[in-house]
Amino acid sequence: MGLLQGMDVVARELALFAGVGLLIGGLDDLLVDLGYFALRAVGPRRRLTVADLPSAAPRRFALLIPAWGEEEVIGAMLAAALARLRGADYRIFVGCYPNDPATIAAVRAVREPRIELVIGPRPGPTTKADNLNALWRAIAAGGWRPDAIVLHDAEDVLHPDELVVFGALLAAHDVVQLPVLPIVARGSPLLSGHYADEFAESHTRSLVVRSAIGAALPLAGTGFAVDAGLLARVAATRGGDPFDAASLTEDYELGLHLAGQGARGCFARVFEQAGGPLVAVRAIFPCELGAAVRQKARWMTGIALAGWDRTGWARGRALGDHWMRLRDRRAPLAMLVLAAAYGAMLAWSVAGIGHWMTGAPAPRLSATLATMLLVNSALLVWRLAMRALFTGRAYGWREAIVSPVRFLVGNAVDLMAAPRALVAYLRLLRGHPPVWHKTAHQFPDLADA
Repeated sequence: MGLLQGMDVVARELALFAGVGLLIGGLDDLLVDLGYFALRAVGPRRRLTVADLPSAAPRRFALLIPAWGEEEVIGAMLAAALARLRGADYRIFVGCYPNDPATIAAVRAVREPRIELVIGPRPGPTTKADNLNALWRAIAAGGWRPDAIVLHDAEDVLHPDELVVFGALLAAHDVVQLPVLPIVARGSPLLSGHYADEFAESHTRSLVVRSAIGAALPLAGTGFAVDAGLLARVAATRGGDPFDAASLTEDYELGLHLAGQGARGCFARVFEQAGGPLVAVRAIFPCELGAAVRQKARWMTGIALAGWDRTGWARGRALGDHWMRLRDRRAPLAMLVLAAAYGAMLAWSVAGIGHWMTGAPAPRLSATLATMLLVNSALLVWRLAMRALFTGRAYGWREAIVSPVRFLVGNAVDLMAAPRALVAYLRLLRGHPPVWHKTAHQFPDLADA
């Protein structure tokens, strides 16, 4: 077999492998889309607003904010939270490490009795879950008893009505998750913007369908509230700590664990008013390529690889939950399929040049491969249209127009994150302790939020 024939074979085999994988993934996404539109067709036309929420007894909230190397943002974040939050009794507990004096000083500089600085017993970084456990122990040791625990990150912009929403919905639910809407940073419209597109699609479509079919609701790591009594019962089964300190994605695992215990979860899409913005958490996600790759690798390691080992599957007959967990864990295989697709495109290009230069006829596509390419192309167009639709609903038509370009940016970030995630997972299998590989954050101009 000559070199040119060998390149033809490589292109064909890669295309077949990628075609099958893309077809399965595309049909999987299409099924979620159809489920979403079916829910829209039978559901109420009027959007739920803050004014529509049922009245509820006053609640006390403990906001937990783990912080490691957050001296650049934590002061502004706390000041903004104090100025914006309304409608509830709350305290903010900030978890720091003894070897992080800059963050400690930044927290202490915000002089407010509702802010409590908690310095953990171990030097950092440990894991985010370990930091949260130190905060939980500090609350348990104090005399103030909250009714609910709210988790946030040090870079979050809190919505003024979030505690109002939590207070109303926790009357009928054990855990409530708000949508997360990343801010498209002015200096990084493509890299930071691809997070906006992904979360707009996930928190408008995917989590809505997931909740509707009764699957376990994974928590987003920020912007969720849990009944304090329920979390105390979880802690009692884990030696006093509610969060698993060995987990890289404690939020995701906690959501599945709570659902397994029969907790009533709620994904809350509540609007300020009719025609107004969504009550959601806003934050600037990584604007630098290396930081984005590290973050995506941590998510991939914690959810798709280590998370599979740690959380397993749902109850035997919970088919919807099995389906959603399978979707959660498809990322590594999806990256292999995507790499094969790009490899097939490259091989076809090289082979095409070779055929043009030598005058040798190029082999014809088989009917199977040609049909698969046509169907996958249609599914890709549909996927890009859906991404633009959900981005447009959350951010407006200007961002929707850019979303197809950012789709490619997201693919590139995910492809670079996959090998890093695999290496991190192999290190965990070899007994290396998990470490909080956080990214540098920035706090936005509140006019952009």
